[in-house]
Amino acid sequence: MNFYLLLKSLHLIAFISWMVGLLYLPRIFVYHVENLEKRETTDVFEIMEKRLYFYIMRPAMILTWLFGITLIYIIGFETFSYLWLQIKLILVILMSIYHEYLGKCLKSLKSRTNMKSSKFFRTINEIPTVLLIFIVFIIIFKPL
Repeated sequence: MNFYLLLKSLHLIAFISWMVGLLYLPRIFVYHVENLEKRETTDVFEIMEKRLYFYIMRPAMILTWLFGITLIYIIGFETFSYLWLQIKLILVILMSIYHEYLGKCLKSLKSRTNMKSSKFFRTINEIPTVLLIFIVFIIIFKPL
């Protein structure tokens, strides 16, 4: 079995898992904000948010980074000279920053200090989709 292809497959699986969480968590935030007066309901959302963020998204993000860095190591660090890889890394860093921002939103919802509306969470829910589109096109077309 080709070790490089195995790592590449694991990188892709981890990335897909991470993306699913990045797309779903803000949607849970929407429902959480829209049901603030229903304590039992918000308790359920808080459990869902915590499990999704800490047990799925965080490990998937870490594995995405680990497998990605390992792939770069295998093919050689001179690949950093490629524009497509530089752009991809910038986009993945932006995605990681977005991930951490969602963690801050999770904490503010749990502590009931959130000042963001459901419309805000609907809007930011589009950020990972845009990043995903750019990442896929950059990987496929690999501009010099």
